[in-house]
Amino acid sequence: MKLTINGKDQEYTGEEDRPLLWYLREDLKMTGTKFGCGVAACGACTVLVDGVPTRACITPAASLEGKKITTIEGLASADGTLHPVQQGVVDEQGFQCAFCMPGFVMSAVGYLKTNPSPTREQLAHGVSGNLCRCQDYDKILTALMKGAEHLRGA
Repeated sequence: MKLTINGKDQEYTGEEDRPLLWYLREDLKMTGTKFGCGVAACGACTVLVDGVPTRACITPAASLEGKKITTIEGLASADGTLHPVQQGVVDEQGFQCAFCMPGFVMSAVGYLKTNPSPTREQLAHGVSGNLCRCQDYDKILTALMKGAEHLRGA
């Protein structure tokens, strides 16, 4: 079967229950999507499926035929220009170790599609399923809010 990942068709021949996370990391060498917990509790593995934040650690790759999957590697434009949320992270130096950063960015991008002008509290709620081991949530939210500003062209 074919999976569309970051705008490119990929051939998937794995087991029906194999999580998308392992297909991305092991087969496609897209290591931006992180393994954190394996039970969808931390958000480190978040990707977008048809624009909706989805936990790749519990989502079978075989269930995604016909869907558009976007990973952190697929957010930047073809010329290398960062997505506005990614640029917000760079501008604000929003993470310490950055292990959780791809999941937070993907969750924020998905949330901002439904609420492009959130308050800080709304965005915090929108990414509340993501955990940071360093616990620097204030800095993370500042960076994501900057990304929302960039996205609006502010």
